[in-house]
Amino acid sequence: MRGRERSGLVFALAGFALLSVGDAVVKSMAGLWPGLAIAALRYVAGMIGLGAVLALREGRAGFRVERAGWQLLRGCGVAMSAMAFFTALLLMPIATATAISFTSPMITGLLAALILREPMRRATWIASAFAFAGVLIVLRPNLATLGVVAFLPLLSATGMALLMIGNRAVAGHASALAMQFSVALFATIILVPAAIIGHFSGLPMLHVGIPEWSVAARSVLIACSASLAHTLVYMATTRAGAATIAPMTYVQLLMAGFFGWLLFRERPDATALFGAGVIVAAGLYLWNAGRTDAPPRPGR
Repeated sequence: MRGRERSGLVFALAGFALLSVGDAVVKSMAGLWPGLAIAALRYVAGMIGLGAVLALREGRAGFRVERAGWQLLRGCGVAMSAMAFFTALLLMPIATATAISFTSPMITGLLAALILREPMRRATWIASAFAFAGVLIVLRPNLATLGVVAFLPLLSATGMALLMIGNRAVAGHASALAMQFSVALFATIILVPAAIIGHFSGLPMLHVGIPEWSVAARSVLIACSASLAHTLVYMATTRAGAATIAPMTYVQLLMAGFFGWLLFRERPDATALFGAGVIVAAGLYLWNAGRTDAPPRPGR
């Protein structure tokens, strides 16, 4: 069992690190294509790829949509998260955007109380207060230069929280592969029209021209890497459990800082690093409180 948990942690480490690789690829397209268009193409590619694999493995039964309303919420959440985070990556340091996005667990706790009527734990209130204090610290230098655009990672975190809420509601109604396909399908249905509307809005930053081949290739690469990353994280949870691998998510923050320094010459100041540390500490506190409150598991 100990070896199985170790392998789960390795899968989690690889999966979360791979997500950061995808973020770095998005960042490399700054100035080449709008973030909204990149998000739309990423999910179109993901939907096609996942749909082909689903058809081969499960046939027509795999495409049956259970609890369509909740599936739509999942698609809306991931679409909101993708368009906000991809745009943020193009406009601000990758480590800063990633740090703010780690408020998602706290937002999930707040929304679970509002939407699912789950009891609101004291630990969630405490973690949320500290996390948002950390956000304000991180945003301090960016708010002056970017304005409200600096809040895009927070919008992205809210989208991921909606996805998590939807995941809880549809858990057990289909295979993990079918769940990945359904969220890609609904996200595509939302993102493609949004990209078209953005193109005709007249805003230069949303103009969708014909992309260079490298932009299209990188968008497909992001779709492939993200699908593989989510598969690795799923495999990790089956081996070590969600609570065990949860702290491994913070490898994304380390990788984001590394890629920002190595590839984009980004060096966050001490105040931003302190704010990121506050957010991480709030997340770890919430995770530890969840482990303490959880009932003991039966022996194996």
